[in-house]
Amino acid sequence: MAKITIDGTEYETDELSDDVKRQVQNVSYCDRKIEELKNEAAVIQTARNAYARSLSEMLTAETSKTS
Repeated sequence: MAKITIDGTEYETDELSDDVKRQVQNVSYCDRKIEELKNEAAVIQTARNAYARSLSEMLTAETSKTS
């Protein structure tokens, strides 16, 4: 009795062939994986920004020591 909407058309999942159901699962898996990777990229970008900020502060401190 579950329904899914694909390209603006609603389908009863009970009426879909096993092959179509597998493809729906494949698309869903890929969508979940893309979201996971986006979240992971956001975490990595945040860490990178912190490292770059720290590096800049270290270079500023080191430069002011030698001046």
